[in-house]
Amino acid sequence: MAQDLRKLFEEQRKKENYQMKKGHEDRFFEKLENEMPKKAGSNAHFWLKIAASLVILVGLASYFYINTTDNSTPKTSIVSTTDDEKSEEGISLGDLSPDLKKVENYYVANINIALAGLEVSDENKDIVDSYMEQLAELNKEYKKLNKELNEIGPNDQTIEALIQNLQLRLQLLKKLKEKLNQLKLSKNEQTAII
Repeated sequence: MAQDLRKLFEEQRKKENYQMKKGHEDRFFEKLENEMPKKAGSNAHFWLKIAASLVILVGLASYFYINTTDNSTPKTSIVSTTDDEKSEEGISLGDLSPDLKKVENYYVANINIALAGLEVSDENKDIVDSYMEQLAELNKEYKKLNKELNEIGPNDQTIEALIQNLQLRLQLLKKLKEKLNQLKLSKNEQTAII
C-alpha cells in the first residue's frame, strides 16, 4: 500500500498530458516571496549590535568606577550644568541657540578639565583655595546673569556677560595652573641646588 505519491502524480500527468497555465509558476513564486518572512539583517547588523552593547557596557562600567573610587583630592567642581539646576533656573545660555550651546559646552568642558587637572597638595592649598574663592564668586555672578536672562529675556548684553564670565573662569584656572607650575619649578630648582 505504501506508494510514492510523487511517482503517482507524475504518471497521471503523463497520461493526461497535463500543462500548467501560462505564468502559474511565476505567480506562485511571487506569492511565495510575499508570504515568506524576510531574511534577517546581514552579519554587519549583528556586529554593530554587539559593538553598541560593548560601548554601553564600557561606558557604564567607567561611570560607576569613577563614581565609586575615593579620590583624596578635594572636590573642586565649580561649574556644573545638571538638569536639576537647569530646571530651577529656567533657560540657560545653551538653550538660546545651537551655537551658544556649543560655546557654553566648550567653556564648561575646558573649565572642568582644568579643574580635574589641578594637583592640590598641602604646600599649594592656600593658593588653590584663594583661586577657588574667586571661581565661586564668578559662579555666583553667572547664576545671577542666568536669572537675569530668565527674568528680562535674552539680550546681547546678558549673553555677552555670560560668555565673558565663562572666559574669565577659564583664564583664572589657566593662571592658577601657571602659578602651580611656577611653584613646582621653584621647588625643583631649590632641591636641585641643595
